[in-house]
Amino acid sequence: MAHAQEIQLQIRGIPDKESVHEDAGDEPKADTRWSTRVSFRWWMTVVVDMLMVLCGTTVATLLGRLYYNSGGNSKWMATLTQSGGSPLLVVPLLMTPASSADERRPPASKMFAVYAGVGVMIGFDNLMYSYALQYLPVSTFSLVAATQLGFNAITSRLINAQQFTALILNSVVVLTFSAALLGVGSSSDETSSDVPRGKYPVGFVLVLAASAVFALILSLFELSFEKVIRVRTARWVLRMQMYTNLVASVVSVVGLLASGDWRTIPGEMASFKDGRARYVLTLVGTAVSWQAAAVGVVRLIMRVSSLFANVTCTLALPLVPVFAVVLFGDKMTGIKVVAMLMAVWGFLSYMYQHYIDGRRAGNAECRVCATRTASDTLLPA
Repeated sequence: MAHAQEIQLQIRGIPDKESVHEDAGDEPKADTRWSTRVSFRWWMTVVVDMLMVLCGTTVATLLGRLYYNSGGNSKWMATLTQSGGSPLLVVPLLMTPASSADERRPPASKMFAVYAGVGVMIGFDNLMYSYALQYLPVSTFSLVAATQLGFNAITSRLINAQQFTALILNSVVVLTFSAALLGVGSSSDETSSDVPRGKYPVGFVLVLAASAVFALILSLFELSFEKVIRVRTARWVLRMQMYTNLVASVVSVVGLLASGDWRTIPGEMASFKDGRARYVLTLVGTAVSWQAAAVGVVRLIMRVSSLFANVTCTLALPLVPVFAVVLFGDKMTGIKVVAMLMAVWGFLSYMYQHYIDGRRAGNAECRVCATRTASDTLLPA
């Protein structure tokens, strides 16, 4: 879907422009004020969603690494924290205004298929991320994860009819080379964190695979809103996030029980650095942070597109490695610095493309309003 169309879809629940006009002579000025209010309100909402994604992703990634560094070793427990906080979404769901009686309701059978299919994919994607986070320094992990934007550009084109431009192509190529640069420089990657030696190639492949699946999941979310739900409200955002993550949590719990990892939890908790309380707080904090980030991602998909949501995730790249150097002693090598700068450049390329699309959509809207105003002025009194 083109960005011009996506931006126009966001203007919902706002009074008709004509309702703010008192007479035909004031229409051009009123149109300008109305358009400005709409643009400002929309961007403020998007900025809040972006902050949820940035803060949630950064904190969750750092706490996930802290879990392994402090004595945690259960991959399935780390996987469960990425979706296990979904029951907390019941609170904001209850506080959200109920759906209107005439609101479209998609068939329950279709929604069950969406929840089950996407939820299972989320569960296994979380597992791959859990393994990768244990096998890679957190700075390298976050930078390699930037490839999800490149993968998402492909899935958005194939599934969501995303328009490709020179700037978007530049973003994809730069981010791909950024990840490749990290792979070439893996032999010089040293860290004081408890990263298993010799596991770097496995972690690198896993985070690439997880990034590709994550990109597919985002595109499927957008497709679900467009083709199945066809309603873009806060309640449906929370429902999609909660039910798909509940399915992912079931996958994690089944894996935890089937693998026998549940037997190691008491000993893991007892030997955890600084005690049981820190163990519980680390897992709870990780779960809450992932849910905050995930809600922000789904809201951005609903308001803009899956590619824009993924670009926002990429914006966390400069934050995670810096905090990792301070908190975990990860070594910020020259290769990582260059890779990080390339990732930031790729992000800025896409953001500039979105800015251009927004300006074009705004100019088109203004031309339509001006045409209508001129037509109304020519009508006889």
